[in-house]
Amino acid sequence: MTPEKLLREMFDAALDAADPFKAVPTYLPEKPSGRVVVIGAGKASARMAQAVEAEWGPCEGIVIVPHGADLPTKGIEIVQASHPVPDAAGEAAAKRIVELLETLTENDLALCLISGGGSSLMSAPAPGLSLEDKILVNKKLLASGAAISDMNVLRKHLSATKGGRLAVAAAPARVVTLTISDVPGDDPSIIASGPTVPDTSTASDALKIIERFGIDLPDHILAVLNGPDGETPKPDHPAFKRAETHIVAAPQASLEAASKIAEKYGVTPLILGDAIEGEAREAGKVMAGMAAQIKRHGQPARAPAVLISGGETTVTVTGEAGKGGRCSEFLLGFALGVWGEDGISALACDTDGRDGSEHNAGAIWGANQFAQADRDKALSALSRHDAYSFFESVDGLVNTGPTHTNVNDFRAIYVEASDED
Repeated sequence: MTPEKLLREMFDAALDAADPFKAVPTYLPEKPSGRVVVIGAGKASARMAQAVEAEWGPCEGIVIVPHGADLPTKGIEIVQASHPVPDAAGEAAAKRIVELLETLTENDLALCLISGGGSSLMSAPAPGLSLEDKILVNKKLLASGAAISDMNVLRKHLSATKGGRLAVAAAPARVVTLTISDVPGDDPSIIASGPTVPDTSTASDALKIIERFGIDLPDHILAVLNGPDGETPKPDHPAFKRAETHIVAAPQASLEAASKIAEKYGVTPLILGDAIEGEAREAGKVMAGMAAQIKRHGQPARAPAVLISGGETTVTVTGEAGKGGRCSEFLLGFALGVWGEDGISALACDTDGRDGSEHNAGAIWGANQFAQADRDKALSALSRHDAYSFFESVDGLVNTGPTHTNVNDFRAIYVEASDED
């Protein structure tokens, strides 16, 4: 078993553990005799829709997914839209979802299939805002270095669908939400900005986030946050009396599945956490130090061992950015931290199959890549946020295509046993 094959097998196990087709049926309610409408948005939502129809047969509804992530369904309409920056297709589909929910009665069921990415895919602006305003906010958020929880607080308060507003649209119908978590802490109100979940954040919180990250927004957007349309429905709203939410897949289960693969091959797994955040390159340097400690001192475990982690790091863009995303930038920071060390390999990939601006899931670093690498070029690529181009040059990109799930980032760092061990 080569290091590369071990890391890829662990990643495959992590993806399998988060397969919506396996996870959704366990949480489906009994199909009611009344009308059922299925709605949803996110990178995993088409696969979730397939799982529903495999159990219930053809259903009425609309689900929004990123371009290229569509799957065949029997009755549910799958709409493709832009991610991570909203577009007109997502806006139009979001408005149709609201209109569909507003036709439900107290005898009906709204089944909501929510996963990461849904926030930008189902993007209907709050009154007084345009799609162009939403695009501007999203672009500034993505470049700000803000954590996903902060991003989604601001998105909720500028939306006609997020922060529980879809539950309000569906009332008085029963609302059951099945969600796949891609956020640290698995908070349903943060996943895809919680379109059917009551919101405890306030417009004042959103304004503080703008100030904290120095996000420059036009006055008319700020005016919405300072007015009544900028506030979200709170937990005591009557729409939530018949609403329930279930997390059907989460990052921790994927990390545990990967750890079992390591154990199968006699490698000690160390799960560092499923909610690791922070600047991607800095997190990579920290984990490089941890890998070196295992190799040199056998702490906190003797090699062979593998460090496993999940969560969502961030990339704060300075200057003109190159190609890539947070997983490849994490791995480039890591590679520079272990430069010249033998017997240390790593993989960092987004479980949705796409890392940042390009179409790779992430990248892998090992002896094969080091043999082709130039340290000066690596340093230059990191300074330009161009990790994609660096890993492309050393044949280190990992390509999966759309995985139709999303439990955030997966990272595995393998430290081989030395001849003396």
